[in-house]
Amino acid sequence: MFIDQAKIFVKSGSGGKGCKCFYRDKYTRQGIPDGGDGGRGADIIFKADRNLLTLLDFRYRKHFRGQGGGHGLGKNKKGKDASPLIVRVPPGTTIKDIKIDCVLGDLDKDLDQLIVAFGGKGGLGNRHRRCFEPTEPEPGEEKELLLDLKLIADVGIVGFPNAGKSTLISSISKAYSKVANYHFTTKSPVLGAIKTKDKDFIVADIPGLIEGSSLGKGLGDKFLRHVERTKILIHMVDMAGFEGRDPIEDYKMINRELKGYSQEVYKKKQIIAANKMDLEGAEDNLVRFQKAVKKKIFPISALKKEGLEELIEAVSRRL
Repeated sequence: MFIDQAKIFVKSGSGGKGCKCFYRDKYTRQGIPDGGDGGRGADIIFKADRNLLTLLDFRYRKHFRGQGGGHGLGKNKKGKDASPLIVRVPPGTTIKDIKIDCVLGDLDKDLDQLIVAFGGKGGLGNRHRRCFEPTEPEPGEEKELLLDLKLIADVGIVGFPNAGKSTLISSISKAYSKVANYHFTTKSPVLGAIKTKDKDFIVADIPGLIEGSSLGKGLGDKFLRHVERTKILIHMVDMAGFEGRDPIEDYKMINRELKGYSQEVYKKKQIIAANKMDLEGAEDNLVRFQKAVKKKIFPISALKKEGLEELIEAVSRRL
């Protein structure tokens, strides 16, 4: 199950208590303060792990608490510092503090780390000043966090539902994406690895967009944000107009939604793939489309795997 957002609660470990203790022997008239300091509480550290692809684990576990520091002991013995609690997340995860509405960090590379909550300092033992009471330890930090996963891919495939995006990614990679003749067969983004002579890259199949997606209609901007990290886009167009739609209007509508969502996404380089060229009417529509768009277009049939080599080569060159 693909989960790309999660709200969780974290609490770092509190510091250990300082010790109140006095050294005494038969030669000492008064006790000598020798209470040790308390240990430091555990930090909460988030770490990117490339073996994870989803935030599914956080659906079942939402509370993370660090261990407290050890208490100080007599004979100037310091309490043990608690080991940090490491929470692993997929690369591409943004961590936001909900209370102050602030992004704490963006773990976009494998093994990136971020301390989201610092453990409390231990209390001081009475060894620091004769006859003084130990100081109180610091409590751990408490935070409510929003984890937001945006897939890291070089190329994003966008287009109208049923334009053939899932068929394309299944044809050019070993990724399995559900293929069927109805809308929204892809419920979540799918990643596929492409290997060429010159370059290897990752392609993301983004669920189909419709008019109003940038405002949340359909699957909406829930998945539009997954194209934010891509370098270029493959814009898939159903050139056969299989469902009675006009390819030119489909192309313009998708671009309007990209622009409405983000100028940065809208300005990304696009490679136009005219799909379903094996169907009747596609050739005539392609002539009209070329006149209207006036850009380089790659005619393909994702189902019959025709024209895919030229498309992949163009993507590799652009990257």
